[in-house]
Amino acid sequence: MQPQTLAPPVSAGEMIDAVPMPMLLIGADERITRVNSLARAVFGDCEGRHYLIVLRHPEPAAAIEKALSGEPGGALSWRNSGAGRERHYQGRVAALSDGSVSFAFQDVSDVEHAADMRRDFVANVSHELRTPLTALMGFVETLRGAAKDDPAARERFLGIMEREALRMNRLVGELLSLSRVEAEERVRPTAMIEPRTLVVSVMNTLRPMAEAAGVTLESDFAPSVPKIRADFDQMTQVLHNLIENGVKYGGSGGRIRVRLQFLQHDAQLRGPAVSIAVRDFGEGIPAIHLPRLTERFYRVDNHRSREKGGTGLGLAIVKHILNRHRGRLKVESREGEGSSFEIILPAAEE
Repeated sequence: MQPQTLAPPVSAGEMIDAVPMPMLLIGADERITRVNSLARAVFGDCEGRHYLIVLRHPEPAAAIEKALSGEPGGALSWRNSGAGRERHYQGRVAALSDGSVSFAFQDVSDVEHAADMRRDFVANVSHELRTPLTALMGFVETLRGAAKDDPAARERFLGIMEREALRMNRLVGELLSLSRVEAEERVRPTAMIEPRTLVVSVMNTLRPMAEAAGVTLESDFAPSVPKIRADFDQMTQVLHNLIENGVKYGGSGGRIRVRLQFLQHDAQLRGPAVSIAVRDFGEGIPAIHLPRLTERFYRVDNHRSREKGGTGLGLAIVKHILNRHRGRLKVESREGEGSSFEIILPAAEE
């Protein structure tokens, strides 16, 4: 029977490098003795330095001080403000048998932000559904009581109930659409489509609605525009949303211009691109609202948006569809001069 060969012992440096988060070892002399690669990316080469000089935050510093004095370690949590955004960290301090202390931590800001977004989303959906549901319940009660034998009131209330029910139906439909778009966001489209065909199709669909609102749809197409790799249905949804919004909220200018052009080079996309811009000549949007237009349920004018059947989800859906297509949305607006919503997509290589 051959003697078994033992593997060489694992060093402390190798051990902490295997930890999937930044980790420091602090010796009994209060100086940092070991740093794994993730911690080195945060603090630089800090071995041999006093831990207070490196950490510079009272929460982890106090926990390490207690562990060095013989008290048991444990989990801790702290926040740090900097670079324009507050960061949230969670860590753990442990006293080791040789008198040193280990300190590991991770940035959980994105996880916390996602949880906040989920809570806000649920709260917003609940609020958006509660309003029409409350109206419907109130009108049902009225129709069973005071308006029971009043045909005129009954007809008026039924019309309002129908509008509220349609609003809920639109909201549920757009929530489902947003869910589908998010599920496909990492899957790049492969179909080659003609941008001119796409734009003309959407404009022809919406022309009757525009004419009913007293708005003229104008086209400004470059003579030659390359194809794009895109999902035809999703890009139809994007253009439908932008042109319909232009008619609803910028239609006071009496016309909407849809421009299609080829860009030889787009700096952000780092290559040739196709631009489709929807320009209205209405009231415009105050500058304070522009950065938040693509947030879910964000409205410039809540009352007006609800009156026109808006759900506050349209531009959020546009953003996610453009993310899937590796495109971007550029919004420009001046009060009294109108607004321009421009989508820029990579031109397909022939």
